[in-house]
Amino acid sequence: MNKKDKILIPLIAIALGLLLGVVILLVSGKDVGALFTGLLKGATGIDLGKAGSGVNLRYPGEFLVSSMPIILTGLAIGFAYRTGMFNIGAEGQVIMGSLASCIVAILVPMPPVIGTVVCLLAGGLAGALWAFIPGILKTKCNISEVVTGIMLNYTALYGANYFLRNLPGSTVVRTVNIPQNASLASPFLASLTNNSRLHWGFIVVILCLILYWFILEKTAFGYSLRATGFNKEGARFAGIKVDRSIILSIMISGFLAGLAGAIILQGTFGYGRVMTAAENYGFDGISVALVGGCNAIGILLSGLLFGLLEVTQPLLQASGIPKEIGEIISSSIVFFVALQVAIQYYLTKIRGKMKKGETRSPKGGA
Repeated sequence: MNKKDKILIPLIAIALGLLLGVVILLVSGKDVGALFTGLLKGATGIDLGKAGSGVNLRYPGEFLVSSMPIILTGLAIGFAYRTGMFNIGAEGQVIMGSLASCIVAILVPMPPVIGTVVCLLAGGLAGALWAFIPGILKTKCNISEVVTGIMLNYTALYGANYFLRNLPGSTVVRTVNIPQNASLASPFLASLTNNSRLHWGFIVVILCLILYWFILEKTAFGYSLRATGFNKEGARFAGIKVDRSIILSIMISGFLAGLAGAIILQGTFGYGRVMTAAENYGFDGISVALVGGCNAIGILLSGLLFGLLEVTQPLLQASGIPKEIGEIISSSIVFFVALQVAIQYYLTKIRGKMKKGETRSPKGGA
C-alpha cells in the first residue's frame, strides 16, 4: 500500500461511517441535520440551531479534554503494534497510572510544578510496570500478551478500587481532592473556554506525539524495536536482543497508557474514582491506532475524531437523537478500516478503469 492510500483509506472509512449514521437517521425518521450541527457545535462551539447565540467555547474545551487520554492510549497501542505486540492491556495500565498518580499526590507533599511532574511520572511508571508483566511472561513463558493483558485489566480495576477506598479521607465512591500542587487544572484555560475542564495535559500529549514519532522513525533504538516486530528471527540473526526489545516496547506502550491515567486524574477530575466498570480508554485506543494507521499524525487526527464523537453524544440526545448513533458511527469507521483490503481492491479497479478511459479518449477524438 502506497503512502497516498494510507491516508485515503482511513478518510474513506470515516466518510462511510458517517454515511451509515446518516442512513440510520433517515430510516428512523430523525433529523440528519442535527447530527452535523452537533458535530460542529462540539468542535467549534458554534450552534447553528440558535440564531444569534454566538460561540460557546466550553464545547471545544470539553472536546479536547475527551480527546487527550484517547490520543495517549492510541499512541500506546500504536507503539506496541508497530513493534510486534498487541497491548490489549492498556485499559489496566490506564487504571494503574491513575492509581499511582493519586497515591503520590495525596500521600507525598511536594512543591508546585515538581509535584505535578512527579505524579505524572509515577502514573507513567506504574503503567510501564503493569505492562512489564505480560512482556516478561511472553519472553520467558511464551504466553500471549493478549491473554495476560485481558486478565490484568480486571485485576487493575478491582485492585485499584481497594487501594482508593483505603486512602485517607476516601469514601466508597471517591478519594479526597488531590492537592493543587499536583494538579494539571488551569483556571486560565478554564476562563478561556467558558469554565470547561481544559487543563495543561495537552502539553503532555504534544510531547508524547513528538517523542513517539522521533523514537520510531529517527532512532536506531526505534529501528531495532520495529525490526523485532517485523521479523523476530531476522532481528535475532542481526544481533538485536529480541527479548529485551519485546519487554521495552510493551513497557514504553504501558508508560504512555499510564500517562493517560495520570492526566485523567490530575486534570480532568482532580480526585480518584472508585469505578464499577472500566471506562474503555484502552479499547478506544485500539480504534484510534487502527484508524490513524499507527503513525503520530494519524493517531492525533483519529483521536480528535473519536473525542468529538464522544463529546457530541449528549448534544445529539438533546436533539432527540440516541447517543448510540455516535457509537455506531465510531464502530463503523473501525469496521471499514478493517476492510481496508477490500477498499484497496476497489480503488485499484477504479483507477484501472480511469486509466483505460484516458488511453481510449485520444483515439475516440481522432
